[in-house]
Amino acid sequence: MKINILEYFEETVSKHPEKKAVIDGDKSITFNQLNISAKSLATFISKNNIIRKPIAVYLPKSINSIIADIAITYSGNAYMNLDIKNPLERIQNIHSLIQPEFVITSSKYADKIKDIENIKIINLDDFNFNGEIDETRLNNIQSIIIDTDPYCIINTSGSTGTPKGVVLNYRSFIDFTERSFESFDITENEIIGSLSPLVFDIYSIELCFLMSKSSTMVLIPDNLAAFPIEILKIIEKNNITFLFWVPTIMVNIANMDLLSKVNLPSLKTIWFAGEVFPTRQFNYWKNNLKWVTFANLYGPIEITLDCTYFIVNRDIPDDEPIPIGKAYKNTDILILNDKDELVQNNEEGELCVRGSSLAMGYYNNPEKTQAAFVQNPLNKSYPEKIYRTGDIVYVNERGEIIFKGRKDNLIKHMGYRIELDEIEHIVINTLKIVKNGCVIYNKPKKEITLFYENEKEISPAEFRNSIGTMVPKYMIPTAYHKMDILPRNTNGKIDRLLLKKKIENENLISIN
Repeated sequence: MKINILEYFEETVSKHPEKKAVIDGDKSITFNQLNISAKSLATFISKNNIIRKPIAVYLPKSINSIIADIAITYSGNAYMNLDIKNPLERIQNIHSLIQPEFVITSSKYADKIKDIENIKIINLDDFNFNGEIDETRLNNIQSIIIDTDPYCIINTSGSTGTPKGVVLNYRSFIDFTERSFESFDITENEIIGSLSPLVFDIYSIELCFLMSKSSTMVLIPDNLAAFPIEILKIIEKNNITFLFWVPTIMVNIANMDLLSKVNLPSLKTIWFAGEVFPTRQFNYWKNNLKWVTFANLYGPIEITLDCTYFIVNRDIPDDEPIPIGKAYKNTDILILNDKDELVQNNEEGELCVRGSSLAMGYYNNPEKTQAAFVQNPLNKSYPEKIYRTGDIVYVNERGEIIFKGRKDNLIKHMGYRIELDEIEHIVINTLKIVKNGCVIYNKPKKEITLFYENEKEISPAEFRNSIGTMVPKYMIPTAYHKMDILPRNTNGKIDRLLLKKKIENENLISIN
């Protein structure tokens, strides 16, 4: 078993130097060119004598962003991709918490972040990718990297308005990659239709497939999400064989019957994860692409991408959920009831995970780490951490795990994991727009709804403009309802369950 993902990459470059590694529109780069560019940038970074530190990348998904991520890995540090669509204040908050050694960017984006306190920028527009490569220095760095060193940091929603930086190591990514190769027919001829943003964990595993299996990544512009037929045309044109997508775009394609308008014989494997895929729309895909292997993957980023999978090898009625299946090899799933005991006989419980796939914790955030990564309550004999997902599941009569819903206010929306508390915190405490508020997720409509107490009604446009300065677009509520007093339960807390029932029953008049 290898220690570092770069060991795979060196083999890939040796075997397939002239094969296209990345295709970005009319641009492309071979594995040999990618290796030279990454090592040149890594040499420059390494001269600063930093190791095992976070280095941020503030670029759109492109050939240069992939070069940057691999270069950071060669330098012995951990990459952290930032979303260029995020408001500046959110980027500032992340930078303040994580304190990356550098931010790799270009002139266009450097101007946006240059005033952030203590920021140190590496501008790729000023960099010579065919410059010096110090192989000895880079080899020495790799010789002291071990498999539990940090590989990357992926930011996820946080309840205080600042995202949490999940620290993931080499071992967990290598483990997931190897287990995937064992469970699926992933060959050296895969062409990946890469649609997920840089900040998604899906992108990071696509990058691992590129390095370890010489997969070609075809970058699909995320602005095409509004034009799904154009995405399908890219798949058709590039003979894409592998997709790993969030179901949202797949639902839209099904609803518009777009698979009937293209010919996709090259597609071989489709994974989906991040949110529930409605079975009726999934069956549209399955019935139109009968030769494709479909798999439903599940897992929060805290356990390195996904911890369970279900290969859809049987017909599933439209009114039944698609199982999330079984645990990946070398990962153990514990389904615990409220007494922290294993559930029995189809009983529902919280899905908890143990194993080497667990993240190392949240960067510079020991309190959040201790709250989420806890001692296994079934093990009283020695220290053993598990991660509590907050997701409620049960096991059906076939032995398959079925996802039921969230235990708390953590949701999956448009493929992103969002803490509703974070939106409330920003609206009430940071922006001080309203006296009090409660954010509810309308699951049937997939809408984030804000109920608020205030003397005067505030227009949706005013809310969106204010909140949009603090959070990305996918976190901005789409429905707003003023109330004289938010309903309370017997404990004096806002009755979220009542509000949730009201909006799901579309009975908003009675509480406005």
